[in-house]
Amino acid sequence: MPGPCRPGASFTSSAVSRRKSSVSARPKVLSGFIVIEGLDGAGTTTQLSRISARFRALGRSCYATAEPTDAPIGRLIRAALRKEIAVDPCTLALLFAADRNEHLFAKDQGIIARLARGEIVVCDRYLFSSLAYQSVGCGYDYVGSLNAPFPLPEHLIFIDVPPEECQRRIAKREGKELFEELEMQNEILRNYRRGIDSITGSGTRVATVDGTVTEAEVEEKVWSLVSGSPIGKG
Repeated sequence: MPGPCRPGASFTSSAVSRRKSSVSARPKVLSGFIVIEGLDGAGTTTQLSRISARFRALGRSCYATAEPTDAPIGRLIRAALRKEIAVDPCTLALLFAADRNEHLFAKDQGIIARLARGEIVVCDRYLFSSLAYQSVGCGYDYVGSLNAPFPLPEHLIFIDVPPEECQRRIAKREGKELFEELEMQNEILRNYRRGIDSITGSGTRVATVDGTVTEAEVEEKVWSLVSGSPIGKG
C-alpha cells in the first residue's frame, strides 16, 4: 500500500516503481521472528512476556511487541476494539494492515530493522489475527488480499484453547471488546485454522500448543519449540 504523501511531495512514476519493487522484494519468511497467536483469553500476552524474558536471561537481544501496536494507528484500532469509536469492519481491516506495515517497515524501530540488527522479535498477534478476526466482518478473501504482501514469521505458535474456556477466562475482565462473544469466537477459530493451513509449505515452522494446561507448562512447550530451532541456537 502506498506510503504517506508529505506536503509538497508527489508520487512520481519512479517513486511508485520503487515502492512496488520494495513490496516484491520482501522476504517471504523472516528469520528470528516469532509470532504467538490464539483466541482472546488463550494466554498469548502471558507467553509473549515469558518467552521474551527467557531469551533475555540467556543474554540474547529480544524485542517483545504486539499488534495492534502502541503507535497512532494502533491506538485508533484499540479504541475501536473497546467500542469507543465505531468503524466499518473493512475500515478496521485496513487500519490493521496499515498498522502492520508501519510495525514492519518503520525506520530503525520496525521489525525488519530490528531483525537486521540481530535482535529476536517475539510478537503477540500478527497477520493471522487479521485473517481470523477481520474476516468475520468483511470476508476472508478481502482480508487475505490486504495481508498477502507481508512476510511470514520463522515460527508461528498457536495456543489452542476451546472457545468456551476462553469465554470463562475473559469473563473476569472489565468490559467486553469486539469479537469476544462465543458464537463469534467459534467462527474466528475456523478462520484461524484456514489461515494456518494456507501457509503449509511456506517455510514457517507452525506448531499448535495445548493452552488448557498451566501457564508454566505452556511456556515450557513453547520454549522447547523455539530454543531447539536455529533461533534458539543463534
